[in-house]
Amino acid sequence: MADSPAPGRIFPRLLSSYGGDSAGPLVIGIGGMHGNEPAGAVALQRALEILRTHEVPFRGRFVGFAGNRAALARGCRYVDEDFNRAWSQERVCRVRAGVPSTDTTTEQREQRELLAYLDDQLAQRRGPVVCLDLHTTSAAGTPFVVIGDTLLNRRFGFRLGAPVVLGLEERLESTILNYLGEEGHVAVGFEGGQHESPSAVAIHLAAIRTVLVTAGCIRAEDFPLPADGLDTYDEETDGLPPVVEVRYHHVIRDGDEFVMEPGFANFQPVERGQLLACDRRGPIRASESGQILMPLYQGQGTDGFFLVRRVRPFWLRVAKWLRRLRIERLLPALPGVRRYQDTPGTLVVDPRVARWFVVELFHLLGFRKRQSREGKLIVSRRWHESHAFDELPGP
Repeated sequence: MADSPAPGRIFPRLLSSYGGDSAGPLVIGIGGMHGNEPAGAVALQRALEILRTHEVPFRGRFVGFAGNRAALARGCRYVDEDFNRAWSQERVCRVRAGVPSTDTTTEQREQRELLAYLDDQLAQRRGPVVCLDLHTTSAAGTPFVVIGDTLLNRRFGFRLGAPVVLGLEERLESTILNYLGEEGHVAVGFEGGQHESPSAVAIHLAAIRTVLVTAGCIRAEDFPLPADGLDTYDEETDGLPPVVEVRYHHVIRDGDEFVMEPGFANFQPVERGQLLACDRRGPIRASESGQILMPLYQGQGTDGFFLVRRVRPFWLRVAKWLRRLRIERLLPALPGVRRYQDTPGTLVVDPRVARWFVVELFHLLGFRKRQSREGKLIVSRRWHESHAFDELPGP
């Protein structure tokens, strides 16, 4: 491959930019939110180099950023705290306001700088925004896509040609993907394979081109991929379900002494009761049959593994039509459902009253579970800028 994703590289915050002479979408690419995942940052640099070298006609603007530069330089996931779990609205507001802290971490300094760059780009935009967050995993396996389940995110996510994972952003709070999605932008996460795989950069590069084409920024034929790269990763994703949902998330606590059983790869089938890992309390077995996702084979991290299962296309079609009919407007009239503190798009649900598949129903209508409080669920509507990318056909 043309570039190596080897850890321990120095990246500038602004990797580069392209376009901006005409109105159009702003596409923001971020690589290396975790420092042991440099492939995304390398691919962004390579994509921007291709655009410049070939003088590709471009509608809108494309900007690439490196995430946790300090951790990237050290080749570790993070220095003091997980940079991709630090993007709650409350924390971002404190950072933006310059609220001083007596225990400033490396990642807080990284966040202050990256946020300033993001705010500057968003203030100058001349069209809708697409955010592409590039990652790799510690386990081997195929690429996959992570989105918040809006219809517009689906349009971008499905075009990437890899399995789309729903519900992951609901389990992982305060990611940059959640933050940018809640700001109303298209937000797509892409996992391009194992951290140091020779194909990781090429897989990311193919995904970047797909997103730029989908956004209407370029034509695919104007963006030549390297001769030793990948035009597609169909072979790696062949036979996998196009859409899965997260069913279980194993969270690691301090002192758990978690150890994953060797040999698991992303989307490997597992059976209920199968031994997956061990910790100080004993064996950890699969709670149900399905497929395993992101088994942890690195020292840092609090996500042991996920279990996912296939989503039938029928339910995707039902969800699309329910949302187009705006059925969610009727939800506050249901028993056990009320608005949350007059906050638009946020509801409080009492599952003891609203008994019928509460979480599943709200997922169909585009809500995500934010938190549980005193036996009640607080759910929030995912949304996007109205009419953004209206010309794209639906999924």
